[in-house]
Order: sequence, then structure tokens, then C-alpha cells
Amino acid sequence: MPELPEVECVRRSLLPHIVGTRIEGVRIHRRDVCECRDAGGRITTATPARLLAGDTVVSILRHGKQLALVGESGRVVCVHLGMSGRLSVGPRTLPRERSVHDHVVWLLPQGHTVTFHDPRRFGGVWTFPSEAMFRAVRWQGLGPDALSLSGSHLAATLAKSSRAVKAALLDQSVAAGIGNIYADESLFAASLHPRMRCSRISAERWDVLAEEVRGVLSRAVERGGSTIRDYVNADGRSGSAQALHGVYGRGGLPCPRCAQRLESGIVGQRTTVWCARCQPARLLG
Repeated sequence: MPELPEVECVRRSLLPHIVGTRIEGVRIHRRDVCECRDAGGRITTATPARLLAGDTVVSILRHGKQLALVGESGRVVCVHLGMSGRLSVGPRTLPRERSVHDHVVWLLPQGHTVTFHDPRRFGGVWTFPSEAMFRAVRWQGLGPDALSLSGSHLAATLAKSSRAVKAALLDQSVAAGIGNIYADESLFAASLHPRMRCSRISAERWDVLAEEVRGVLSRAVERGGSTIRDYVNADGRSGSAQALHGVYGRGGLPCPRCAQRLESGIVGQRTTVWCARCQPARLLG
């Protein structure tokens, strides 16, 4: 699943193609992946105009794993890539030549397109008549973007929680944008066991964890995201951040720090990998 670094790389790769560009039209091949709201907040039919046809894109926003295309009219189209979604720039083709997983196609000038492609359909597209409504419906329940995460926020939110810290990091209402990959990597960088109860973590350790989250995510963005299966940015380029991974997906292999065999198990309903020596369990409680 694309996490914050991958979605940020998609945003950056889209910028030169679409910001300042008038959308000439929109092909909606699957209306059930679109949820559109009218001025009263009611869910209504997906139409090209609601998906920015005839509008000029003035900015692309990101919070956590979600993107938002903002039109000059004030309309907003929010895109969540989900597990297998992709936004890609390419040449305009005839509708009959499309992939069955190409659900929405924005037609750009000079024969180009931006396509929302999602084989597993865990992602989607949401449209709103204003940025205020969009933020209230889609982003209000999210925690701070993980690239700006602070230890004081984590401490204030989680200090009394009995949850495992790995499960807490995956909660998008705590911090937006962290998924399984970067939760494992951040906890390894912070030397915190993924099963440690949040209530056992000191304010100083929350500061360390927040710093490592920001660092791990920033380095992944610099490397173009992690291409583990089929992730590419909007220009079709793979990332190389997977070369930085210390523990994710490496259960049973030597720890890159101490060479001890890495452990694996289920935490927060997700496969989790850690080093028992570098991330000691003595404070689990």
C-alpha cells in the first residue's frame, strides 16, 4: 500500500503536468469508485464537472496518504490510492483501449491524461464543492501529517493508552501517513519494541520516536518512495527507498545493526519485524 512517502512522490511528479492546467474533460468509467457531494453536503451523481472538467487545477495538496486536486472554481477532488491505486500521466487513448482497472481519466491539453487506476478498488475518488467541506469531511478526523509529527503530540495523545506502540502508529487519527513499512522502520530507528505499551513510554522517548518518524519518511521521499511490488510515481518511475529498510520484510534475516536474527509476528493485525536485541522487550509491561 502506498504510504506517505509514495503519495508525496506521486504529488510531486504530478505537479508539472497538471497544476495551472485546464482539464478538458473527464471520463468516468466506474462511478462506484467516486463519491460526490453537492453544496448541501448530500451524496450525488458523479459527473465530469464535479471531477473538475472545464476547471483549472491551482494546487495539489497532501495530508497523510490522501491527495487533493484544488480547482480554480474552489472545487476539490480527493484521491486515496488505497492498496493498489495509482495516478499516472500518459498519452490519450480511445476508451476501448483502456485497462479494465482505469476508473477515472482526466483529459489534459496536448493529448495527455491523468488516470486513476486501481485493480483492487480499496482506493477511491471524492469530490466536494468547496475546500472547507472537503477538509471537514475527509481530513478533520486525521491526525497531524506524519512529516510534521512531534513528540509532544504523541505523548499528549497516547501517554495513557494501553495499546502497543506499533498499533498506535498505524492509527491515522494519531498520525496521518504511517503504514506498516514505515511504522516498522521508525520503531527500529528509535530502538522501541513494537509491542511496548504506549503508557510505558516516557516523554523523552516520544520525542525520539517522532524525530525518527520524520527522518525515516523524509529519507524515503528523497529516494522516491519504496517500490516493493508495483509502486511507481505518476511518471512511471520506481523508488529506491526499499534499499534503506532495516527490518521491514526481513524477518529471519540478520539485523543490519547487530547481526542477530530478526523476529517477526503480528502486532496491530499486521505482520511486524523487529530486532529483539536492538528493540528490547524489557519494558513491555
